[in-house]
Amino acid sequence: MRKNIIKDKSFAFAVRIVKLYEFLSIKKEYVLSKQLLRSGTSVGAMIREAEHSETKKDFIHKMAIAQKEINETIYWIELLKETDFLNNEQFESVHNDAVEIIKLITSIIKTAKSKNNH
Repeated sequence: MRKNIIKDKSFAFAVRIVKLYEFLSIKKEYVLSKQLLRSGTSVGAMIREAEHSETKKDFIHKMAIAQKEINETIYWIELLKETDFLNNEQFESVHNDAVEIIKLITSIIKTAKSKNNH
C-alpha cells in the first residue's frame, strides 16, 4: 500500500499540537493555546475528510480548508513566539513542520486543480 505523506505528517503534527497545548497549559496560557489546538488538529481532520471526498471539486475544497487551518495555526505559533510562550528552538521546530505541511497542501491543491481542468 502506498504511503500517504500528507496524511501521516498532518497526524504527527496534530499529536505535536496536542502536546504543545498541554505544555502551554502548564505555563497557564489558555486562550491562545486553545486556538492553536483547534486549528492545528483540524488540519489532519480535513485531510482525512478530503481522502473520501465525493468529487474532485469536493477534494479541492476540503484541502483548501486544511490549507486555511494550517495557515491559521502558523499565525498562532508566531504569536506564541512573539509573546514569549515559545522559545526560539520550540518555535523553529513546530513552525518548520507547519510550513512543510502548508507547502505540501498547496502543491496537492495545484496538482488537483490542473488535473481537474483537463
